[in-house]
Amino acid sequence: MPDDVPMVPVDVLGVRRRSANEEIVVLLLDADSELVVPIVVGSREAGAIAMGQAGRSAPRPMPHDVVCSILAAVDVTLDHVEIVTLKDGIFHADLVLSTGARIDSRASDAIALAVRTDAPVLCSAEVVALVGVEVVSVPQEQDIERFRTFLDAVEPDDFHR
Repeated sequence: MPDDVPMVPVDVLGVRRRSANEEIVVLLLDADSELVVPIVVGSREAGAIAMGQAGRSAPRPMPHDVVCSILAAVDVTLDHVEIVTLKDGIFHADLVLSTGARIDSRASDAIALAVRTDAPVLCSAEVVALVGVEVVSVPQEQDIERFRTFLDAVEPDDFHR
């Protein structure tokens, strides 16, 4: 990604199921613009993101956990994640490592790694402007706490159709 493309920090609000069409989306909030970027993800990716946010792990390592272990074994960290573009309806991301290396990634995988490593998630300002949905109201503290309680109890199987 060129250095001149403005990136904005976003918060990973979590995973939701759109009731109208049963799509699962991960929601990224740009608090400054009060826009939410919805990214459609598969049920497995949704489960991986939700488990990572909840700090839970599967009985055996999931692929995202393996990547985190590999990075730790070679003494490299995930510096941050960038949602860089939207092409033909598909979000593209980069993993930016502590070495400066950039690795092309699916947005859902990048987010799943970011929530496991507490790495910041950045999104192209252009992507936010293009697909961001206006926030009706910023979640109140009790809403956030209820969502965290949900994340503590969610299992990957909850996202299978």
